[in-house]
Amino acid sequence: MRVHPEQQYLGIMSDLLDHGDRRMDRTGEGTVSLFGRQMRFDLSDGSIPIFTTKKVFWKTSVKEMLWFLKGETNIVGLLKENVRIWTDWPLAKYRNQTGDQISQADFENRILSDVAFAERWGDLGPVYGKQWRRWKDAKGREHDQIATVIQTLKNNPTSRRILFHAWNVGELESMALHPCHMTYQFHVAWPNGPAEKPRLSMMVHQRSCDIFLGAPFNICQQAALLAMIAQQVDMDRGELVWIGGDTHLYLNHLEQAREQLSREPFQFAKLQLRRRSSIDDYVIEDFVVSDYKSHERIEAPVAV
Repeated sequence: MRVHPEQQYLGIMSDLLDHGDRRMDRTGEGTVSLFGRQMRFDLSDGSIPIFTTKKVFWKTSVKEMLWFLKGETNIVGLLKENVRIWTDWPLAKYRNQTGDQISQADFENRILSDVAFAERWGDLGPVYGKQWRRWKDAKGREHDQIATVIQTLKNNPTSRRILFHAWNVGELESMALHPCHMTYQFHVAWPNGPAEKPRLSMMVHQRSCDIFLGAPFNICQQAALLAMIAQQVDMDRGELVWIGGDTHLYLNHLEQAREQLSREPFQFAKLQLRRRSSIDDYVIEDFVVSDYKSHERIEAPVAV
């Protein structure tokens, strides 16, 4: 009997509960942690690994990926799409530096309505989008890593240098959050022979992974990215390979994880792209997800 691919994720979660090393962490919440885990998802049948043992808001996940691809670093672009997953960091900074204990809703409304306020308090520093699209080298030159990946896939698809990453040592201290999903590497294969369309696979190295809240979002959006880039270079989708470094459960997520482990996964949904656009111009309406069935959502706090 074929094992459901989501069982890889559930297995990591179970392993963390049974064998994770308990430790304190940057946020002060504490975690149980394991080092070096892997998941593989075959996307060649059009499936997308939106996990099903709890509801995943896949549109929010994909919108965040589109925000990365646009090179944006200010939360105003996310808030315009009703995405609030990055607000905690600038909000905490604003409260700490001003003493104003503004509510999250009021802070977000002011970001949306006041351009100067958004520029001052909504920017996250040179996070993912900046590094992906405008990496600055020692000579001050900017490099669009995404464009380079696409061009290399078209012109030299067997290269072993088709990758991009976000761990820019010189700019880490200016980032609201150091990059978690750091390195994306691509591999092209011709499983049906050289006369057939090639298949594009992507491997992601994530140095730090919040397995309960972060992983479902990350896996979904990474699969969406693979679909977009495969379309850009006229290739079929292959495998998404995910590698986790410090893979952890926060101590205030343990009961939620046990609840999720009590559920059986449903079949993965399918993903189609409605139109072929530039990598810069995809919008959420371009993503057609069909047959997504899941268990109910499980709420858990975000560690900041």
